[in-house]
Amino acid sequence: MAVAADATASVTPLRERASRPMVVAAVLAGWLVLFAVLRGRQTLTLAAADLTGLHRWLNDLNDSIGANRNSNPLFLYFFNEIRLAIDNLVTFVQSLISQPTGTRPVPQIGWLGVVGITGYVSWAVGNWRVALLAVAGFTFFGLQGLWQESMDTLALTLSAVLVALLIGIPLGVWAGLSDRFNRIMTPFLDFMQTMPTFVYLAPLTLIFLIGGASAVITTVIYAAPPAIRITAHAIRSVPETTVEAANSLGTTRLQQLVKVLLPMSRRTVVMGVNQTIMAALAMVTIAALIDAPGLGKTVVQALQSLDVGTAFNAGLAIVVMAIVLDRVTTAAAARTETARRTDARLLRWRRPLLAAGAIGLGFVIYVSHTYVWAAQFPGHGAVGSHIASAADTTTGWLQNHVSGLTNGLRNVLTNGLLNPFQTLLTDSPWWLVGIVLVALALVLGGRWAAVTGACCVGLLVGTGVWSDSMTTLASTAVATVLVMLLGVVFGVWMGRSALVDRVVRPTLDAAQVMPPFVYLVPFLALFGATRFTAIVAAVVYAAPVAIKIIADGVRNVPEATVEAATSAGCNTWQIITKVQLPMARSALTLATNQGLIYVLSMVVVGGLVGAGALGYDVVAGFSQGQLYGKGLAAGLAIVLLGVMFDRITQAAARRTRA
Repeated sequence: MAVAADATASVTPLRERASRPMVVAAVLAGWLVLFAVLRGRQTLTLAAADLTGLHRWLNDLNDSIGANRNSNPLFLYFFNEIRLAIDNLVTFVQSLISQPTGTRPVPQIGWLGVVGITGYVSWAVGNWRVALLAVAGFTFFGLQGLWQESMDTLALTLSAVLVALLIGIPLGVWAGLSDRFNRIMTPFLDFMQTMPTFVYLAPLTLIFLIGGASAVITTVIYAAPPAIRITAHAIRSVPETTVEAANSLGTTRLQQLVKVLLPMSRRTVVMGVNQTIMAALAMVTIAALIDAPGLGKTVVQALQSLDVGTAFNAGLAIVVMAIVLDRVTTAAAARTETARRTDARLLRWRRPLLAAGAIGLGFVIYVSHTYVWAAQFPGHGAVGSHIASAADTTTGWLQNHVSGLTNGLRNVLTNGLLNPFQTLLTDSPWWLVGIVLVALALVLGGRWAAVTGACCVGLLVGTGVWSDSMTTLASTAVATVLVMLLGVVFGVWMGRSALVDRVVRPTLDAAQVMPPFVYLVPFLALFGATRFTAIVAAVVYAAPVAIKIIADGVRNVPEATVEAATSAGCNTWQIITKVQLPMARSALTLATNQGLIYVLSMVVVGGLVGAGALGYDVVAGFSQGQLYGKGLAAGLAIVLLGVMFDRITQAAARRTRA
């Protein structure tokens, strides 16, 4: 009886919300009617080479900053000093592992020393299996012929992670100890994590110029929020009884932090380090657009010349680096639990073995510093040549034998879904689209979401790239629909079957490790340089997070409710559609939120492979000085779309939970 009462109670709010889909349908129907009447009027279309007053003002601002960079006190004593400090840090790390210094034709530590350090650190913080993986991965970079590019990427990543952690962990501790500071930081962190990676580049080059220093500063801003959030969460997760026990012993606030809070939250903090490293690696590769050295530059140049083989080889190196760094930091996070399960006799031998290993490592570093054969990776990257050749051969075969299927799929989705929706957005009057967006925000998210939507629409008009924003919005919406279809199908399957979850989840975890750039390469081979390539890559990039969220939501539906539905005679389809999905609605809304943000960031990166719209505007702004202002405005438009999507879907999730 109690279960039946709960089921009846859960149906009532669903009936109360039944009018919301009807209102949404009415808004969309009204839009279609007005579109038929007003099509092509007041669309704010702007040609690729045309500029608005805002764009010219931004160009003038860029020129003015460039002319006064060495005389303006703000730059002379603040921004330039920051850039110089970061540049010195990057140069120092590069001199250690990737770039020649002074009269030396090789770095201070050669390839053998870097491989040795990698293996030793992986063993010390993890175990011998992780060490073997790390050594094999780093050796593979040399076999690919990408040793120096890989070390440049690693140098930028390490520099950015070091600075991000020096900033992020203290702020995270502060946010964990202070509710007031946590409330102050949360909106800034939300904003920083909502912005797609592309958007950080343009404004920071305005201040810090292009190059390695700007790449590191950009990466720090992008990678610090995970460290702050996860550290704060770790501090807050320490049991209150433990804190009270420490207080009763008379500990000071500093002693409590050093002796209790940080040791008990160490594992979670290390997981925050893992997320910071992954975010930094993703951003460092994209920062190739502002002349950051490394694997990202190789991928960008290959994508721009449609050289799939070279792009695939470099993209594979990025994936290997991401896997190695992820496994090492994950093993470090699990080290305490692993030690607890390890035989005590083995633990007694661990310190002597580590000491012996350190002596051996010192010898290896000396050899790599002294002898050319241990400093320069031997060979000419034959493995990389074979990989690139195989990728080119596979691409040619796919284009010759599978093009009918891929072109058919592309044409069906493009002509049947993308083109009609894009036409609806770009050929409708701007004010009509704005009214529709605000109305949908009001219905789905409430009053404050509507206010945010109205502000974002107004600012989008002001950027002068309204039409390109609508094109990006169309691609984002179509890709998000596809992401949610995959999310629901695989999420329900995983949520209902523990076996499927164990089989599929590792693949999803691995997919989330890969930086966004890597996703473009295989789909460039399949579909060519088109906007559809960016959409498919965005779907594959965003689907894992949506699938995992929906799977967790379905799994958390009370078993008693499912059993009650089964005893009432419901079949599997009815249980899924009438019980599990409705009760997991908050998870569906959250998955939509995360899917939108991931898709938007990837669709914009797709500007490198023919996606056009805002992504192309940003890339063109870096390469053509007269379009810098337009690229900067396009970056602002991307931020506004991201903020609008995020606030509407978050508000909808809160209303659903309520």
